Amino acid sequence: MVKNSLYFFLLLIGMQLQAQPGWKLPVVQEPRFSNAIYRITNYGAVPDGYMLNTKSIQAAIDACSQKGGGTVQVPSGLWLTGPIVLKSGVNLNLAAGATLLFTSDKSQYALVKANWEGFPQMRNQSPISAENARNIAITGKGIIDGNGDAWRAVKKEKLTESQWKQRVASGGVLSKDGRMWMPSESYARGDALKDPGRIAPGKTETFYASVKDFFRPNLLVLTSCDGVLLEGVTFQNSPAWCLHPLMSRNITVRNVFVKNPWYAQNGDGIDLESCSNVLIENSVFDVGDDALCMKSGRDADGRRRAMPTKDVVIRGCTVYAAHGGFVVGSEMSGGVNNVYVSNCTFIGTDIGLRFKTTRGRGGMVENIFIRDIYMKDIPGDALLFDMYYMAKDPVPLDGEKADLPKVERLPVDETTPQFRNIDICNVYVNGAQRAVFLRGLPEMPVKDIRISNAVFQSDNGISIQDAAGIRFKNVKIFTGNAGPLADVTNARDMLFDGIIYKEHTPLLIRVSGAGNKTIRFTNTAYTPTTKKLETVAGASETAVSFQ
Repeated sequence: MVKNSLYFFLLLIGMQLQAQPGWKLPVVQEPRFSNAIYRITNYGAVPDGYMLNTKSIQAAIDACSQKGGGTVQVPSGLWLTGPIVLKSGVNLNLAAGATLLFTSDKSQYALVKANWEGFPQMRNQSPISAENARNIAITGKGIIDGNGDAWRAVKKEKLTESQWKQRVASGGVLSKDGRMWMPSESYARGDALKDPGRIAPGKTETFYASVKDFFRPNLLVLTSCDGVLLEGVTFQNSPAWCLHPLMSRNITVRNVFVKNPWYAQNGDGIDLESCSNVLIENSVFDVGDDALCMKSGRDADGRRRAMPTKDVVIRGCTVYAAHGGFVVGSEMSGGVNNVYVSNCTFIGTDIGLRFKTTRGRGGMVENIFIRDIYMKDIPGDALLFDMYYMAKDPVPLDGEKADLPKVERLPVDETTPQFRNIDICNVYVNGAQRAVFLRGLPEMPVKDIRISNAVFQSDNGISIQDAAGIRFKNVKIFTGNAGPLADVTNARDMLFDGIIYKEHTPLLIRVSGAGNKTIRFTNTAYTPTTKKLETVAGASETAVSFQ
């Protein structure tokens, strides 16, 4: 029986590889556990939602790890707890009907040296954490709730009028402009400072304590761990990021549901930071910020760490509310490479495929392979590459302006980020504000992006600035607005091959700037358009050819 199971498993893997020619998928080792069982009720835990069970749950985890590992069982019930620490060899298993609810009493969360957006900072201890652990898991059919509303600030524009009034009436503090609610004076003090959590000489325990509420913890932080399994559980209501594996490897995330309110600032789904050998499959994300995020540290801190996120497989996932479905950046200073994404669906996500960075990051993002992506009702761009990331919501809220960045050429050095060698195939979009947005830097264009076998139904078509080696092959773009199908500024070596678009498109391509070179159209009918080419701002007609 075991041999037959192994045979069919290997056969399935072989079929997958044949279906994805050229993909050399990484091998991810899943943890295994002994048969020993440790019930938290045997250590005094009570499921009444009132008694604080921190010591009981931690005692069960410690005993399990110390005696060689096994499963710590959380039965059905409402289990109130403070922060807990996973240990090697422990599978924390939540039964159906079990909710592990983390207390809103912030005094239970000690200030610890941690990491936020890629650099060392003081933070409140995460509800669940592990460091240097081997073979750990959180499994089952229960719920882990981070009680995030006790920690988060909320923008007025993200709530209805009645919700906003209720939030203000609950206490807390309003920002000076009255557009943001903050949970406490301590939070407001931290919000008024630049990098208050950054660990630096001269900052005392008294200082950190005075702004403690501002240091929202991530719900689950796994640091330098090897052999991680997250399966079946719902992770919800995180104070900041939800799932944060950091400098860890051999991570499997399967059949989880990650859920945050859509207004949850920094309410990311999963952030893989400087991780390797990762499989994320058949999971659902409905969150307040980016969903499936690849990161590797921020600016000089990330470059010094020099640990890319690499060898990642993401497949069969669904994303609802999020700033981005699959996302790279913006903290990618250690690099991101060898990532394989397939068979994912984004419904109502602000941006579909989102690559973002900015000057100062440095880092190389390359060898990203994406296919079979399905999108519906995308408020922003279906595909976005932006090297001018400005840390604002991708779809501006009421009262916000999306100001254009200052365009200037700067010297290339270690702080210059790069996007290159990214292959995107079989993308189908039913509704988006814009099909494709590519914006590089004058000194470092976005390079070698291939988009093939795609159908975009969007208000607007393609916008490209400072790019090189871009390929569109067998792409259909059906736009609703009257602008050009493609708007290109300072691009070189660009090919549009087999482009199909709707009848009476007023302009096929507008080219701006003197830096354009070798833009070609092939295997494309030109009769559906009123005008093929328009040149502005010093662009030459000779830069574009139609075959």
